[in-house]
Amino acid sequence: MDLRQLEYFVAVVEEANFTRAAERVHISQSGVSAQVRQLERELGAELVDRSGRAVTVTAAGAAILGHARAALASAAAVRRAVDDVTGLVRGRLEVGMVTGCTITPLFDALAAFHRDHPGVELALVEDTSDVLVDRVRRGELDVALVGTSGRPDADLDAHVVISEGLVAAVPEGHPLAGRRRAPLADVVVHPVVCLPEGTGIRTVFDRSCAAAGLSPDVALQASAPDAVIDLAVRGLGAAVLAASMVDGLDDRLHPVAIEDLVAPAVLALAWSGTPSAALRVLLDRARAAFGPPVGSVVPEVAR
Repeated sequence: MDLRQLEYFVAVVEEANFTRAAERVHISQSGVSAQVRQLERELGAELVDRSGRAVTVTAAGAAILGHARAALASAAAVRRAVDDVTGLVRGRLEVGMVTGCTITPLFDALAAFHRDHPGVELALVEDTSDVLVDRVRRGELDVALVGTSGRPDADLDAHVVISEGLVAAVPEGHPLAGRRRAPLADVVVHPVVCLPEGTGIRTVFDRSCAAAGLSPDVALQASAPDAVIDLAVRGLGAAVLAASMVDGLDDRLHPVAIEDLVAPAVLALAWSGTPSAALRVLLDRARAAFGPPVGSVVPEVAR
C-alpha cells in the first residue's frame, strides 16, 4: 500500500461518494476507484460498501480509518519538517473563502504569494462559513476566510480581520428608517432579508434571536450581500448585514444599528495545526494585506 491509496480511501469515506472524492483529490473517478480496489486487494478485505446510493464504510474500513488518517498526518508532518529546514516553499495550498465575499486584500495576498512563489499551486474554494470551518478542521483546506459569531473556536488559529455589529438596513418610509439604533425585538417585528444559514452574520442574528426568545420573520434570503441589499431596497424586508457591508449606500437604505447581540460578527482567516512553510508565507502576505483588525463589537452607525 502507499500513501496515495490511503488518501483516496479517506476521501471516499469522508465524501461518501467516489465522484466527490475524485474532485477533492484532483484525479479521475476511475483512478480513485482503481486505487481503493487495489488497497482492498492488498489488505484482503472490502473497505467500503458500494451497494447503496451513498458509499459507506465497512467494519474493516472503519477499523483502519483512524490509522489511515494518522499516517497521512504523519506524512504531512514529515514534509513540513523538511520544509522548515530547507526553507522551501512548494506544493499546493487549498484556500477557502465564504461565498459572496469580495474582500480584495485576500486577493492581493494571493497575488503577492503567487508572484513570489509561482511553483506553489493555489486552489480557491467557496462555501458557507460552517462548511469551510469543518473542512479546515479535517485538513481539507489549509486556510479559509470565514464569517463567525464571535472569534473562531479555540481549536482553530485565527487572524481576525473585522469584528463588528449588525445593522438592519431599511428603505425610506420603513418604520425603522428614522432611528439610528434599535433593540433586536424592534427589528424582528418586521420582515427581514438575510444571508443563508451557515454564514457568520446569519449565525450571529439567529443566536441573538434565540437568546432573547424571539422568532424573526425571515422573508427572503440570498447568498450575496449585494442581493440582500437589492431586495431590501425594493421593500421586501430589512436587510440584516454587517455594518461595513452597507457603507456607501447613500440614500438607498438607512442602517439601524441592532442592539442586544450575543456576539460580534467576525471575519477571520482560520487554520488548524502547525502551518506548512508555504502557508506561513501566505499568512504573512495576508496579515500585511489586511492590516490590524478593524471595527468594534457594536459600532455606532450614523446616517
